Formats: sequence, structure tokens, C-alpha cells
Amino acid sequence: MYDAPNATEMKLTQDHDVKITAKDVQVYYADNHAIKDVNVDIQDKTVTAFIGPSGCGKSTFLRCLNRMNDTIDICRVEGDIRIDGEDINDKRVDPVQLRAKVGMVFQKPNPFPKSIYDNVAYGPRIHGLAKNKAELDEIVEKSLRRGAIWDEVKDRLNAPGNGLSGGQQQRLCIARAVATEPEVLLMDEPCSALDPIATAQVEELIDELRANFSVVIVTHSMQQAARVSQKTAFFHLGSLVEYDDTGNIFTNPQDTRTEAYITGRIG
Repeated sequence: MYDAPNATEMKLTQDHDVKITAKDVQVYYADNHAIKDVNVDIQDKTVTAFIGPSGCGKSTFLRCLNRMNDTIDICRVEGDIRIDGEDINDKRVDPVQLRAKVGMVFQKPNPFPKSIYDNVAYGPRIHGLAKNKAELDEIVEKSLRRGAIWDEVKDRLNAPGNGLSGGQQQRLCIARAVATEPEVLLMDEPCSALDPIATAQVEELIDELRANFSVVIVTHSMQQAARVSQKTAFFHLGSLVEYDDTGNIFTNPQDTRTEAYITGRIG
């Protein structure tokens, strides 16, 4: 649990609508209680970073937000998670449609074994977002521009996506994720497999994406969280210990466990 919002948080909530609300979320892997009593409001048009030691539950909780945990047989999720007030775990909610609304970028770039064009066009095709080839072309170009990779690939859209460099592949995956016009973009350590130059490009892109999306990023790098996020949630041993403006988390943490992690005493 975390304390009631301070004045700064309340102002931020007024400036940015709450996009995702999680209440009393529990996650079990068989008998292992992996996530305990998580309560958090995630704001729209904001980058929210999840930080904490390896195995603390941050990626598990991230996967609750687009029901990726549904794909794990032994995993059970309890509690209430709503996006724009809609219960995402309601039986009437189609997980495929939910994942069009809540895009995801993984730790390791994973382009489909298709052309650059077809990687981006895949989602809009299956969700019927384009009436004809001209509309699809437009979506592909817009998405590649949003992924900050259009100028590098515009002359070779038929080349295989997995022939790009690691940093380009990750930006292609971001372009693919935004092609279905999601409202939320989840990123699970999107820079951990990238070199420093590619990391800087993706971080710059994340900052641009928050103009249109609610971005939630899991990162093992506290420096990255400090650079790209406006809000930070610190997880430890399956619990959400503290959630606040990023500046407050790093300069004036309220919980001794947060301070111990920030200063390198635990982790």
C-alpha cells in the first residue's frame, strides 16, 4: 500500500487523467504468491517507470495490464484492473482486442520473419483498420515515423525486418506496436539488449510517444527511469512499496526500502 497522494501528485492527476486503475491485484504462479496487494493509478500521456530488483514482480505486474499472463497455465490474477473504467478481466473482453488497445514491446527485439512493411501492416490488417492499400500504406508510414525509423527504411520496405540492426529492430517493434493506434504502450526493459547509442534513440522516442500514449516501462536502470519517466513505482518482493513523481522517488523517497534500493544497499 502507499500513502494518500501529496499536493504535487494531486495536481498531476488533475493535469493528466487516470488511464489505468489497479486495485488489490494479486498474482499467483501455482502456490507462489508473486504479486501482493498492488494498488496504483497510472496516468494518461505520461511515462511511468517500474523499478526494483530482479524478480520483484515488476514485469509480472506489467503483463497483467494486457492479460499476457493469461497465456501461462499456472498463473492466476485476482483483483480489479480497469482501463478508462472498463474491467479488462471481464469475460466479455476479448484479449486480442485488448492487446490492440494496449501495445507491448519486449526486452529482446522480435520482428516477425516478414518484410519491414508487413511487420507494421500485420496488426492493422488483422484488425481491419485499413479499407485499401493506400490507407495501409499511410498507416505504415505514420507508424514508422512514430517509431523514428522511417527515414532509415523508407527505400527498403520490402527488406526483411530481422535484417536490421538491434536498435533499428526495436524501433521497428515500437512502430509495429503503435500501428494499431493503441492507447497504452507497455515496454518490458526495451533497451536492455541495445548498445548506448541505440538506447539513447529509444529513450528519445519514448519521450516523444508520451504525447499520444500512456507509456509504462519496466527498467532495470534507475538512470533510465530518471531520464524518461514522470512517475515511478518501486517494487520489492512482489509488493508496490512506493509510487510518486519520479523526482520525489529519487531525491526524497518516503520508504526506507526505496532509499536502500536507490542508494544501492539492496538490489
